[in-house]
Amino acid sequence: MKEELLSLIGKDETTLWEGKPNKKCFIIESIFNPFLLVALVWGIIDFSIIKAELSGGAFDALMLVFFLFHLMPVWIYLFGILFTIRRYKNLYYIVTDAAVYISRGVFVRHYDHKPLAELSHINLHRGIFDQWLNVGDVVISTNQLGRNNVPVTMNIIDIDNYTEVYNLIKKAQQDIYSDTMYPNDLRPNTNHGYKTKYTNNKDE
Repeated sequence: MKEELLSLIGKDETTLWEGKPNKKCFIIESIFNPFLLVALVWGIIDFSIIKAELSGGAFDALMLVFFLFHLMPVWIYLFGILFTIRRYKNLYYIVTDAAVYISRGVFVRHYDHKPLAELSHINLHRGIFDQWLNVGDVVISTNQLGRNNVPVTMNIIDIDNYTEVYNLIKKAQQDIYSDTMYPNDLRPNTNHGYKTKYTNNKDE
C-alpha cells in the first residue's frame, strides 16, 4: 500500500502529490457500474425460472448445479461489491517530479510506475457521480501500446483536488519534454533549457 509504494520512489525524486480516491464516490461507482444492469436482468430471468420450476416440483440437484453456474454474472457483480473496501484500501497514488506511481489490487497487489517522459496525453474525466460529489479523474495515456494497439492508461480516479493534480502532472511533463527537446548549453551543471526549472547536479 502506501508504505510499499513509497519505497519504490527513487532517492533523487521529490513527491509532488499523493492521495487516495474519495471513499464515498469510489463505493457508489463500484455499486452503480455498467455491469449492474446485466446482473440485474440476468438475475431476474434466472430466479423467475427457478421459482417456476420450484412451483412445478421439477427442480432437482442437477438444475441447482446448472443455475449456480448460470448465475455467474450475478455472483461476479456481488463479489465485486463485497471486495470494494479491500480494493479501496490497496489503492494509492503518488506523483513525483519524475514519475507516476499507483498501487492497486484485491488479493494480489500491483504496483504501476510510469516515468513522466513516457506520458503522451493527460485528460480530465468527470462522470455523473464525480460531478455530484465534486471529484474527478485524471486519465493519463502512455506511449506503451496494449491490446489492439490502444495506448495503455493510468487512471487517478475520484480525487478531490483533480484540477490541481491535472495541472501539476501536465506542467511537470511539459517541463521534462521541453528540457529533452531543447537541451541548450549541451547540459552543463545548470541547464538553460526552454522555460524549465530542472538542473543537472553532475560535476563538470
